[in-house]
Amino acid sequence: MTRTFDHLVAEAESVSVDGWDFSWLDGRATEQRPSWGYQRLLGERLARVRSALDIQTGGGEVLAGAGPLPPLTAATESWPPNIEKATRLLHPLGAVVVADADEPPLPFGDAAFELVASRHPVTIWWEEIARVLRPGGTYLSQQVGPASVFELVEYFLGPQPEEVRRGRHPDDAVSDAAKAGLEVVDLRSERLRTEFHDIGAVIYFLRKVIWMVPGFTVGQYRDRLRELHEQIEREGPFVAHTARFLIEARKPG
Repeated sequence: MTRTFDHLVAEAESVSVDGWDFSWLDGRATEQRPSWGYQRLLGERLARVRSALDIQTGGGEVLAGAGPLPPLTAATESWPPNIEKATRLLHPLGAVVVADADEPPLPFGDAAFELVASRHPVTIWWEEIARVLRPGGTYLSQQVGPASVFELVEYFLGPQPEEVRRGRHPDDAVSDAAKAGLEVVDLRSERLRTEFHDIGAVIYFLRKVIWMVPGFTVGQYRDRLRELHEQIEREGPFVAHTARFLIEARKPG
């Protein structure tokens, strides 16, 4: 039986968006994954070091799933519900979770870690990353690239200026890493197909990824949501494209 707009909205508004687990979208949205396999790469790097830091760990799911952790492993997170979730998940694996406001300085001493990692960081403080890395240490990150899912963003916000569409460009990341004294040793970029199969999936995504449509609420966008619901019912999944890039940088020494 086809679920009504009101039912889908109520369901998506009530579900928890804590953590960084998107399994609620199974069967309701699909996203191509980058070919490089970030979690696998992270696991390979974790196996080679004895100290690691995961910045903006979310609920800790990616780090926990990357494999055995080094003897000294720390993770930072700013959002209280995620801090609690990451603590429950990562403490039994031997990692300490540190509440951090995602503003410099990082709460660690100089040259504390052989590996620093972050998946989809909202902010990147390159000088702090360089400071806490040991000489010869590595920063590994998968990041959101320019104009990611902008088909959906612009559906709600309208056409965005070029400077907004270009934001988070990998070339800027390379430049910022170099300014912090890091040498980029790997850079890869891909655009990937994403499909939203019902309006509940759209609402859940925008509630969880809060920077896509800042201040998003169902009440504010109810008319546009209803129009999109009718479009999906009529034409099939709403298609957008995510932008992802992988960057790996090394601290000389």
